[in-house]
Amino acid sequence: MKAKEERFFTIRDVQRILVCIAAGTVMAVNLRTFVHTGGLLPGGIAGLTVLVQGIFQRFFGMDVPYGRLYLALNAFPILLAVRKIGKKFTAYSCITISVVTILTEILPTTTITYDTLLISIFGGIINGAAISMALLAGATTGGTDFVAIYLSERYSMDGFNYVLGFNAVILCCAGLLFGWDKALYSIIFQFASTQVIHVLNNRYKKNTLFIVTDKPDEVVRCLNSDVRHGVTEMHVFGTYRRQERTMIYSVISTPELKMVLKDLKEVDPAAFINVIKTDQVSGRFYIKPND
Repeated sequence: MKAKEERFFTIRDVQRILVCIAAGTVMAVNLRTFVHTGGLLPGGIAGLTVLVQGIFQRFFGMDVPYGRLYLALNAFPILLAVRKIGKKFTAYSCITISVVTILTEILPTTTITYDTLLISIFGGIINGAAISMALLAGATTGGTDFVAIYLSERYSMDGFNYVLGFNAVILCCAGLLFGWDKALYSIIFQFASTQVIHVLNNRYKKNTLFIVTDKPDEVVRCLNSDVRHGVTEMHVFGTYRRQERTMIYSVISTPELKMVLKDLKEVDPAAFINVIKTDQVSGRFYIKPND
């Protein structure tokens, strides 16, 4: 038993590493195909890297390697992640960052299409899918994703919307320096990427449960055993049967919803459950920390 507890790697760790490698590979291929062909800014640290590259090339005549500059600009977000999010989470993220750094310098540039609109849409979708893969593995693709996750966990908000605002600032700078055509297409790219992340990543989405039941004690015990969120019990009056009922109120995260509904139906099959999407909560709300 002791030897099993001291194992450094588990099957889950190996799976996470493989998904991180896959996410980094997808992102690197996307950068060397769609993004490079369209001359787009992919957003976040990747977009900032492309912008700095363009500035050095245009004003100083210098070609700065993408991979090494991308790694250097990730230094501060990585430090933030180590201190505020988690060391293991940061370590997995560094695997993805390393894969992107290496592959963007060794993969050849490949053109799939020259249609900038198609590049913006499908490049954004692939970029969002790569980021979602990393998030699924309990990691990120680096840069502003660290900041987005920190904001999401610290303030119970969707931090990726704020990252979209940061990207808008980068695009304004790119538009002023290099022309507005590519900057406007990059907005389409980043919007498509953000929407894919919203669809595929539900870690920070929340739901409010209103449970009308005749078995309040069993329902409360079920919620307490499944999730670590507060539960409020209210006495209500059902007008259909003209009798007093109990309503249980709680806010849970979306990843927990399926399991909770299944267990509640087993505890009280006759319970009436209303699930409402919740945009934001204020106060103490438990989110399982990244490890």
